Amino acid sequence: MSADRRARATGLVLGFAADALLGDPARFHPVAGFGRVAAAMERAGYADTHAAGVRHVAVLVGVSVLAGDTLTRATRGHPVAGAVTTAAATWAVLGGRSLVLEAHAVGAHLDGDDLAAARTRVTHLVGRDPRTLDADGVARAVVESVAENTSDAVVAPLLWGGLAGPAGLLGYRAANTLDAMVGHRTPRLARFGWAAARLDDALNVVPARAAALLVTAAAPAVAGRPGDGLRAWRRDAPAHPSPNAGPVEAAFAGALGVRLGGTNAYAGRLEDRGTLGDGRPVTTGDIPRAARLSRLVGLGSLSLAVLTAIAGPRLRR
Repeated sequence: MSADRRARATGLVLGFAADALLGDPARFHPVAGFGRVAAAMERAGYADTHAAGVRHVAVLVGVSVLAGDTLTRATRGHPVAGAVTTAAATWAVLGGRSLVLEAHAVGAHLDGDDLAAARTRVTHLVGRDPRTLDADGVARAVVESVAENTSDAVVAPLLWGGLAGPAGLLGYRAANTLDAMVGHRTPRLARFGWAAARLDDALNVVPARAAALLVTAAAPAVAGRPGDGLRAWRRDAPAHPSPNAGPVEAAFAGALGVRLGGTNAYAGRLEDRGTLGDGRPVTTGDIPRAARLSRLVGLGSLSLAVLTAIAGPRLRR
């Protein structure tokens, strides 16, 4: 195994540990800075066409990939520098600790019977309108967000990092951030956001299914059964409008023995996400179980990423 492969694997582990211990930087977060640049470019270059959206995505994702590739080339043959830059990129793009902390924060409001505060806090995790949600509805929103974002903010960036190093980490996070910003099915963004949504879908095909497999494998740690997760995934995922969120949310539902999905309101628009799982409705007590499952899936995906870094495609010279 080459020193560069070891450096990539080591950097992934160090970056994962930094996210688990420190979470997101309180100030000067690189992803937030990218978002500000992307928003400015959207204001300057928006047009209600597919072509404008393709240009927007190509420039921002392309620059991110190029930046990551430049870091890799600059540190090739210098394993310490390579490990440090990979660790920094990994820490910058992961969101596992923040996801779990937000979930627990909403759960604490629900445990304290402060539904108003829970409805406000859950908007940090989901885009749906929380005003009509009861306590169990808020809890369901949290579990669904934990499921989807475990795949998007932990599994996918780690796997892309294992495959392509900093270029994979930064390029994936750029694409996923753009999807969150402009990939919505609204009249204004239907054409402009098409490229961002499709690219994010493509980049998450394999990671989402890897996440679902890891969820089912970890089910016994949350008093669930792997077979229930697999069955819910196979049977219910197609009902979800997202080709990648569906498998992960359905696997979470089966592993936790709960029922997810249903109809959600988004800025006056209703979206039917099908019924995922055949267990009982979600309650507040399921939030810590979902958070634990998320952490275990994160550890599993780190193992896969390290194996990919060590045994994956040959690093370019």
